[in-house]
Amino acid sequence: MSEKNLFKPASKKEKLQAFGRLLDIMDDLRSGCPWDKEQTLESLRHLTLEESYELSDAILQNDLKGIGEELGDLMLHLVFYAKIGEEKNAFDIKTILDGISDKLVFRHPHIYGDVKVNNAEEVADNWENLKLKEGKKSVLSGVPQSLPPLLKAYRMQEKAKGVGFEWENRHQVWEKVMEEMNELKENVNHNESKDKIEDEMGDVFFALVNYARYLGVNPDDALERTNKKFIRRFNYIETQAKKTGKPLAKMTLEEMDKYWNQAKGLE
Repeated sequence: MSEKNLFKPASKKEKLQAFGRLLDIMDDLRSGCPWDKEQTLESLRHLTLEESYELSDAILQNDLKGIGEELGDLMLHLVFYAKIGEEKNAFDIKTILDGISDKLVFRHPHIYGDVKVNNAEEVADNWENLKLKEGKKSVLSGVPQSLPPLLKAYRMQEKAKGVGFEWENRHQVWEKVMEEMNELKENVNHNESKDKIEDEMGDVFFALVNYARYLGVNPDDALERTNKKFIRRFNYIETQAKKTGKPLAKMTLEEMDKYWNQAKGLE
């Protein structure tokens, strides 16, 4: 019997008990562990980012066991932040959970109200409009400034789409990609300044991100898959170089390209 078939979902009571146990352990750690005592919102921030990327890696690798483990690490961080907030008399786990529950009810009027929707796209569009009713000053205000640029571009485009700022079809988007690429090429050919070329390069990337979105492709995921593919193939070149006893730096491009193609064939 597979590990998947052995899994049995817990009852709601068991889930609540497990969550309560974590809260109790967090109280113990905060009061008794020297390391946990010293942590602050600021000191945990970079660790939380690291855990988020580890979860992302597990998802891209379709490692279900790893995903479960990384979610546990992130859950610990969430409980940790809630504990610190409680100590600061700012918020606690109850206000956090009540807040997100209230928000979900408000932003799902098609479930908790009388609004009718036909598909997931309409749900997403309503979501952005409801956020503006909550007092958001801009559709784009919900995009974190610290997001990696590629993902930030994707999220900004998604949010703009939610209020109708959108091309009619993907062919128009591809034409925009080609327009930006031609402008970049023209600036390079005319030896424009580095700042100007960088500006045009950014326009190309932004247009490509938009085209990926129209194709239903997350550009951040797509690029990371290519990164991993490059690593696999380059590692193969390094392995073959060691077998020949020839330092990689001494190999010709043709020699390395031969091994690169071999790696592609193995995939």
